[in-house]
Amino acid sequence: MGVPLFETERLLIRPFELSDLGVIHRLLDPDCDCQGGSRPHSGALALRDRWLRWTELSYDELDRLHQPPYGDRAVVLKDSGAVIGAVGYAPSLKAFGQFPTWAGSAGPRRSLRAPEVGLFWSVVPEHRGRGYAAEAAQALIDYAFQVMEVARMVASADYSNASSLRVMEKLGMRIERNAFDEPPYLQAIGVLDNPAAP
Repeated sequence: MGVPLFETERLLIRPFELSDLGVIHRLLDPDCDCQGGSRPHSGALALRDRWLRWTELSYDELDRLHQPPYGDRAVVLKDSGAVIGAVGYAPSLKAFGQFPTWAGSAGPRRSLRAPEVGLFWSVVPEHRGRGYAAEAAQALIDYAFQVMEVARMVASADYSNASSLRVMEKLGMRIERNAFDEPPYLQAIGVLDNPAAP
């Protein structure tokens, strides 16, 4: 299947490259003053470099194994070439039985995990609030539904992450809340069904 390139009105979505290490560090550690002169902790930067190398290797390996194009992609502004974020697919194995869409698995089986195709996004702070996350995520949704023929996409966020919940709403996702306190990382999800699904 390979790693597809996506182009939207304002964005190019491409595989990450090793030269993207600085922006990756800013995405994963938004409190880092990476442009203002303070240097990131060398241990944190080494971990991010390792992650970036693993990500780059995974593109070819997933394709070689005929697996879906999971992983992160760089979100690039077409007019300037600046990398401003990340978007991607992730295998998502979570306790979805705790949410209304999966209500049939309520009761003792509610904590069992179910595999879904997850969608995620992140934009550096100075470019947030301009619709880039939704624009990039929509390109991946279109590909997942039309080419990969995925039946459903999911995204998760904390209740307090209002901006991610707004992106989910812009994408047309149903936002569902976990009726249970556990797990803490799975308290709100967005669910979008493929319109072609029966």
